[in-house]
Amino acid sequence: MKKQKIAILGPGSWGTALAQSLNDNGHDVRVWGNIPEQIEEINTHHTNKRYLPDLVLDENIIAYNDLAEAIEDVDAVLFVIPTKVIRLVAKQFNKVARNTPMIIHASKGLEQGTHERISTILKETIDKSKRKDVVVLSGPSHAEEVAVRDITTISAACENEVSAKYVQELFMNAYFRIYTNHDVIGVETAGALKNIIAVGAGALHGLGYGDNAKAAIITRGLAEITRLGVAMGADPLTYMGLSGVGDLIVTGTSIHSRNWRAGDALGRGEKLEDIEKNMGMIIEGVSTTKAAYELAQSLNVEMPITETIYNVIYNHVDIKEAIIALMLREARPENEFK
Repeated sequence: MKKQKIAILGPGSWGTALAQSLNDNGHDVRVWGNIPEQIEEINTHHTNKRYLPDLVLDENIIAYNDLAEAIEDVDAVLFVIPTKVIRLVAKQFNKVARNTPMIIHASKGLEQGTHERISTILKETIDKSKRKDVVVLSGPSHAEEVAVRDITTISAACENEVSAKYVQELFMNAYFRIYTNHDVIGVETAGALKNIIAVGAGALHGLGYGDNAKAAIITRGLAEITRLGVAMGADPLTYMGLSGVGDLIVTGTSIHSRNWRAGDALGRGEKLEDIEKNMGMIIEGVSTTKAAYELAQSLNVEMPITETIYNVIYNHVDIKEAIIALMLREARPENEFK
């Protein structure tokens, strides 16, 4: 692939790691953010200490405060920002964009209120004349490990195979392998909903439960993620792949995962408001729990783990009592799709 010009919107840990990977591939990479001190740090010191304290970025990676300047004449724009601001930033992009880049997003969540997937928001908000296509980049990936060039495999999902292959070629290298996938609904819902299960897995650890409980919540969590995704139109086989079981394992078992760490703190008795304050970064699993619970109710899909976590977070149900109630639900066959 010839050298591409790419703007990354969002200089968090994942956006920074992806910037380095694209730079490794010889592309012209610029990063946009709205915190002047962070932009100055990247341009002056080539570091992003708040998110990846040990990483030194290539001097060719340039950061911008001005969105119009950052996206000028780019071939692709990569959204790597929290779900709650996707629509806002997409509107800003739509207002200042002057060309037609490929739109890629590597965020994971469902919008509050509308319960919409991120690709849907981007298509609604960005005029067709200002985007070639929308591609989802998702899968089992800790930014901390991509930043040190650890082996990682994820998916590029789009109904248009040509667009998915473009993103595949854009990112693929010796440590970062990309597979294409046509099931956008499956890939996006898997990436969003696994954060809920990761909160639950962390909570079990914080409460002192062991590997049996970890295996239980991951496997039964995957079952209910699949149920909701299929009700939305996804291919059930997607949940057995990288964006499904792969991402669920990496997020539900690792201290790198802020969702797991948040759940662990909840299990140890910390208050959610204190956890969010101390984390210093968005915990997508908390807001996604609410969106997924409401969406499941509207689609009449049973999601007992999600409902339990929702009740603990939003209805302040005692976590130990909630787990007992979950375990004592009506007995049923494992392979029943409920």
